[in-house]
Amino acid sequence: MRRVERELFVKSTLRRRRELAEGGTGDLFELVKAGPATLVAAALEGMPEPRRREIGVALTDWFRRQDESTWWSRGASTALAVAVVGCLPTAAQAAAILGRSSVEPDGERAAGRVSGVAAERGVTWLGDLGHRLAAKLSRQASIERWRFVAALLRDAGAPPPTDDTSVQLWLNSVAFPDHRSGRSVPLVDRLRADPFRSVMLPRLFEVDGLGTTMMFDEVVTTWEERRRNVLPAALAQLAAEGVLDRAMLIDRSIGRLLRGDRPAALRAFTVLLDLLRPTTAEVAARSSDYLRLLTDAPAPVATTAQKALRELPDLALESLLDASREVLYRPDKALVKAQLTWLDRLARRHRDRATEIAGVIAVAGTHPAVELRDRAVTLAARHGLDPAAADPGPAVAAPRGDDLPAPAPPAPAPAPIADVDELAEEVAALLGTPSQGTPLDRVLDGLVRLAAADASRVHAALAPVIERRHWSWGNEHRWEPLCLCEVVVDVLRTPGADHQPRRRSRWESLLAAVRRTDRPSSALVATDPRVPPVHRLLRARLAEIGVHVGGPGSPGLLATPTSANGLLDPLALLERLAALGDRAPGFWDLTQALLRLPAESDEAVADKAAALGTPAGDRLAGCLRGGGLPQPVARVTTVTRRARKSAYDWEFAQLAERRLLVELRPPDGYDDPFRLLTADPAPIGVEYGGWLNLWPSTLPGHRGVVAASVLPAVAASADMDQKGGAAVLPLLAECAGSGGTALDLAVAYGLGARHGADRVAALDALLTLAGAGQFDPTGTGRRLGELVTAGTVKPTRVGEPLRDAALAGAPLTVWRLLAAALPALLAAPSPVRGLPDLLTLASETAAATGVRIEVPGLADVAARGGSGRLVTEARRLHRALAAA
Repeated sequence: MRRVERELFVKSTLRRRRELAEGGTGDLFELVKAGPATLVAAALEGMPEPRRREIGVALTDWFRRQDESTWWSRGASTALAVAVVGCLPTAAQAAAILGRSSVEPDGERAAGRVSGVAAERGVTWLGDLGHRLAAKLSRQASIERWRFVAALLRDAGAPPPTDDTSVQLWLNSVAFPDHRSGRSVPLVDRLRADPFRSVMLPRLFEVDGLGTTMMFDEVVTTWEERRRNVLPAALAQLAAEGVLDRAMLIDRSIGRLLRGDRPAALRAFTVLLDLLRPTTAEVAARSSDYLRLLTDAPAPVATTAQKALRELPDLALESLLDASREVLYRPDKALVKAQLTWLDRLARRHRDRATEIAGVIAVAGTHPAVELRDRAVTLAARHGLDPAAADPGPAVAAPRGDDLPAPAPPAPAPAPIADVDELAEEVAALLGTPSQGTPLDRVLDGLVRLAAADASRVHAALAPVIERRHWSWGNEHRWEPLCLCEVVVDVLRTPGADHQPRRRSRWESLLAAVRRTDRPSSALVATDPRVPPVHRLLRARLAEIGVHVGGPGSPGLLATPTSANGLLDPLALLERLAALGDRAPGFWDLTQALLRLPAESDEAVADKAAALGTPAGDRLAGCLRGGGLPQPVARVTTVTRRARKSAYDWEFAQLAERRLLVELRPPDGYDDPFRLLTADPAPIGVEYGGWLNLWPSTLPGHRGVVAASVLPAVAASADMDQKGGAAVLPLLAECAGSGGTALDLAVAYGLGARHGADRVAALDALLTLAGAGQFDPTGTGRRLGELVTAGTVKPTRVGEPLRDAALAGAPLTVWRLLAAALPALLAAPSPVRGLPDLLTLASETAAATGVRIEVPGLADVAARGGSGRLVTEARRLHRALAAA
């Protein structure tokens, strides 16, 4: 069989050679696309140089005609590389083809084929080709692409490129070896034999961010059995063997640490230093660099330097004291505590300079961490410094209450959109920030007004924005039940276009519901528990706009806010109704407008509205006299995650086990015609995107309803570590009306959010509400205590925003919140991580305000024996309360 295959191969090769010699190229190009590089090489073997150049011209023209989006397989890419090197005259022309991102030869195997063709032809520019291809690579290039380039350079005897991208790709190839040979070679042996090692290795210490990639593992037998930190270990081993210069590794590691980088990227170099174990002589020779690391480097690096310096027997005391003055100002508590211990030891050893050392120790007497302040005062006094000098106390007396400015009144809404060009710009801004919703009301109002004047012009202006710039924004995202992308884009497409439905969609379903129902409010009856009533109202209004947009003579939307927070001035609404005359407004447009009115009654405007003599005027008058929506009845309830769907239900493991949410019901005797006050908690795991940012401006005077609606998304930022869910809290704080227990829970969840931006949003909301006198710190504190003891919120996240709130002028609010949260935390069956820090903050705010609040359980913890941090901080708070 093999003899027959060889005969067929020879006959096929001879036929292709004759075809090429006679001027044909089609068969060769089809062979390139099919991918057998050996047949391409055999067909070109022995070809005269003039004929090769003719084929090269045809090859270049043929390749240019190929679709740039076509992805070449590795086999076809290898065959193409063989044809290119076998026919094209220069490295520049070859790189123009092989440098395309869709061409990916098969690594070293492809390079071996190409080198063979180059040797047979007598090509001398293979190294130039390798450098040209390397210049076209990005850091996201595949390892096989780099291996192809590296093998070309190696075979040509050319040096490797040392730019940042090439170093990154070389490191990637080192981390992920080619296992197709069937045998696994340890990294240390691969590095020992690597021809590029001497050039590339020093660059590892110079490229920013590369330390993160250096911390890879090496599989031994299975992924569960692998060697950790294998690259630093291999470098240390090669240094011990004398293959690498040990002094070079130490100097370059320290140099990298001195230049700085992200903490995760510096870890590789601290690990390498630990594995190299510099001797005391080596550390002493570099003591000035180690002192700089101690004072300026990130905490893990500074700790490494601190440990190395403490082992030196004759470190200059003056240099150490100068460095210590800076170290003791650092916020890293473990580092400062170790430095104080070191200084205490030095003071005992150098009795003649103990007072001088005590003066340095006293620097920590102003540290933010109270336990470090106490330790510094005790040590300084022990070594001869006056306690009063060691503990200067606060420089400025804190106020006894909050010192927050009252929030500014809501800013006026921007002026209406004036022309079609401005509308196109606003639509581009809206679609450029998906689901943020900030300009949506203004865009919809401008769309309705301008389309009534010239719908075809509006269509001509918006179509390019929608179709070419933001076409993907209008897709229907079925996994997100709250998504409005398709609905909004369909409304924007409606003016000047065919109004008949062309496909079944959520928008068409809403249109049909609004058209066919006898009682329009029934369109808001809950059909999906994942969608809250406020969102159903928003969708119904969008559907109605889609029905009526483009109608003649429309003066705009009634519900367009007059304030930035979504509120609508009753007098402005009256003027809009008067401008309509006898024309009936859209039902949902008027409904939304009424829901945006302030809660205060206005008899004067109500009388004028009734005098219009229209049904819309009567609705406005009744709303102004009746006070609009009443406060709902809110009840906290626990929601558990759904049942597991299968043994491999990955999503199930990502869901929070349980969550505290709020159920809304209308008060007794209220019909709730729009079902806005009838809402069950959403199930755990709903995707909200950013659409909930529209809800505060939809019901700007009903903070409790909006808080209950956004609560699942805010909770997910804490119990599922999702990002962005708490961004709605500052918008919620700008609303009016009572927030109730839903607001308390939302702020508590937001304070414990996983991501810093969400905690900052919760802090902003807390300060805004507290400044307006609309925040209940006791209610939020109790809910926070429940969430922490249930394991839903991590207390280590809560301390930072609360401390910032106290520093921003709300120490009394923070103290009342903590006083309400601490009883549950102190009574927890197991120790609560981060509780000592919260006790410290509580004692500071209690002492600063002078307000005494009993904390149940505190005395019992303070009375325990021992000197643990929890007991120490409990005693501190107990003393502060006794002195208040």
